[in-house]
Order: sequence, then structure tokens, then C-alpha cells
Amino acid sequence: MLHKTKGIVLYSLPYNDNCMIVTIYTEVFGRTAYLVATTRSKKSKVSRSLLQPLSVLEMEVEHQNNRDLQRIKEAKSGLILSQLHCHPVKNAITLFLSEVLYRIIQEKETNQALFDYLFRSIKWLDIVDLGVANFHLTFLLQLSAYLGIRPGNKSYKPDSYFDLQNGVFTETIPLHNNYLNVNDSIVFERLLRMNYENMALYTFTRQERTAIIRHIIDYYRLHLSDFPEIKSLAVMQSLFD
Repeated sequence: MLHKTKGIVLYSLPYNDNCMIVTIYTEVFGRTAYLVATTRSKKSKVSRSLLQPLSVLEMEVEHQNNRDLQRIKEAKSGLILSQLHCHPVKNAITLFLSEVLYRIIQEKETNQALFDYLFRSIKWLDIVDLGVANFHLTFLLQLSAYLGIRPGNKSYKPDSYFDLQNGVFTETIPLHNNYLNVNDSIVFERLLRMNYENMALYTFTRQERTAIIRHIIDYYRLHLSDFPEIKSLAVMQSLFD
């Protein structure tokens, strides 16, 4: 049976000389793996140019719940992207975020709110000119709300410590080692006030930016099971040094 759905490309892996496995976060079926022919003939139903990380597709797919690999009948672009894959900084951010999403999104069912957030974020990253260096930081903190692990900042007071394990600010040092010192907590609280509309107004030093992303990754690792090392992080960070 054929179904129509939008999808966001997360990861592609060669399968053999003629096919690849493409993991796509779909609007209808959640995370889904597709077996896609990669021949360059005119008969190919899916162009390779459509399979770049975070590309948005409109697809007609075959879907059977008892099958691990689904098939794409037809696909076309669902969002024209002018900068995402050619702007060096935006491309590095795209590779980083697609790797993070590939690692953390495992659900094989629809989540309209999450899909809409990802679609809106991709569109924003493509067109934004100011505050690009803060985009991935804002994205990850906003994403945490859709994963049910959003840290709180209502408890923040001067000289507080951010408790990474419990996701709150506290006036006393936690009884475990998963917390930020006072200076890092000040920076983290600023981050929690950022969104796409105001992120260009916030500035961070190179040292602060390096520490921030490490703290966010640590926070995700504490609250999500089996969160691995993100290999593309070092490449992206080098662009901001």
C-alpha cells in the first residue's frame, strides 16, 4: 500500500554498489529506514541530491509494519534550501545536528509537534543571517522540550549552580559531580533565554561556546540512554575558533 508523507533526511549508509540505506524522520511513520537505489539512470526514482542531511522530502512510499527496510516509490523536495548545504558554517551545523537527531530519535510513530519543530528549524537555519553561531545551541535547548527533558531556569538566582542531573539551578552544591560551577551556570542561564528570534543578541567567548556545547551534550547524555560521542562536533567547533 502506498502512503504520502513528508520526511527529513537524517543519515545515509551505502548498502551495496547500487543501493543505500537512508534513515528518514517521517511525518507519518516517525523514524524509518528506506532502501534507495543510487543508480544515476533516468529511471531512478530518488535523486542523490535529495538525500543530503536535513533535506526535506515529499514522498510516496511503500510501508509495511513487518518490514525493516521500506521503499520510496517517488520523492521530490519538500523545501527549497538555498544555503544549508553550500554555506560552510551552516553545512557544518547541519552535519552536526543531523548526527545528533539520528542518535536520539528512535521512535517509529508519528510525533507531529517534533516534526513541525524540525521543519521550522531547518527553514530558519537556511534563511538566517545573524546569530548563526548560536543556532545549534538554541536548537538543542529547544529540542530538549520535545524530548521531555527541558531544563528549568525558574529556580535561578545569582551564585547558583546548575544541576545537570536534575535539570535545575540550586543555591547549594549538589551531592554529585554532575553540576556546573557558578560562572558556567551564569552562561547556561543566558542560553536558556535564547530563541531563534533573539539569538543574535547573545554573544559568547570562544571558551564559553566550547564549554556550553560540552555541557549540553553532557546534559543529553545524562537524560537519554545510550547517547554516544558525536563525531561531527569537533569539525563544527573548529569553524568558530
